Amino acid sequence: MHESISPVLTACKGCVLALFVALFSLSPARAASEQPATYAVESSRASQSLLLGIASAGARRVTVGDRGHILYSDDQGISWQQGRVPSRQLLTSVFFVDDQRGWAVGHDAQILHSVDGGENWSLQYSDPELEAPLLDILFVDARRGFAVGAYGSLLRTRDGGAHWDSISDALDNEDGFHLNAITRLTDGTLVIVGEMGVLFRSTDAGDSWEALDSPYEGSLFGVLPTRETQGLVMYGLRGHVFRSDDAGDSWQEIALQRAEGGRFEFGLAGGALLDDGSLVIVGHGGALLRSQDNGQSFQVTLREDRQSYAGVAAGDDGSLLLVGQSGVQVAPAASPSRQ
Repeated sequence: MHESISPVLTACKGCVLALFVALFSLSPARAASEQPATYAVESSRASQSLLLGIASAGARRVTVGDRGHILYSDDQGISWQQGRVPSRQLLTSVFFVDDQRGWAVGHDAQILHSVDGGENWSLQYSDPELEAPLLDILFVDARRGFAVGAYGSLLRTRDGGAHWDSISDALDNEDGFHLNAITRLTDGTLVIVGEMGVLFRSTDAGDSWEALDSPYEGSLFGVLPTRETQGLVMYGLRGHVFRSDDAGDSWQEIALQRAEGGRFEFGLAGGALLDDGSLVIVGHGGALLRSQDNGQSFQVTLREDRQSYAGVAAGDDGSLLLVGQSGVQVAPAASPSRQ
């Protein structure tokens, strides 16, 4: 059985994804070319609305979220411009392979593509009838990519998204647990995490997958590589964080403590490996976690706004760009937030 809606709603991206996931399922998707384009409405308040994913496109930052909004900033998040997007669906994740070529995913199993740094987008793939979400996207290079999502959905492209194929059957996931995130380790290993602690690994660029023993039976919402060759950190419900230095063969749970005392138990929804090698993870209750030692320990901050955050990216000036329930917030390098 899938986890009930209530606990997932309190801990997944933006507190809204699980509701949609629970109501809809996936079926074989239709080619994007079969669907008429409906463009996102321009809004002066788009940068203050629900945003769930953020990525770097060279020096530019690109973020995605509610109503098909895709925004880009060239000034460290001070101002944002809205891209032209043929979708009004909730978008959940975005990934760029360079400063021009990027992909975004979201509800209706949509996959969108940009070749100009996020200013204009085209619809590559969609299943509009069942409105089931894709939750994360990863490209190994400009041609090879993967998207994961609800009910065990795993899609792959080998031609930059011109064609997407379902390879969900490659996973030992008979119950169809939701797949929430995918990442690539320093040595090229691919790792997927999801609902009920499901955990999958590929060491051959996604041609085959093995299920790994998971240290946790609750939902995992994110997974990050570290600077180590086979290092990774995964995180999810109630502040659970786990670290591995052997690509998931063994795990260590990382105990998180609030500065004022007591165990940290806020759900964690998004994170990033920064260029300086540090790890940053964000979540509910204004949670902001930082690690300088490949995930062996984390400094825990609860921002005064206590908002729910779903994604994070670094600014070139050392600041952090946080996206979540109220859009984009900029945390300065020396954050004044309460510990």
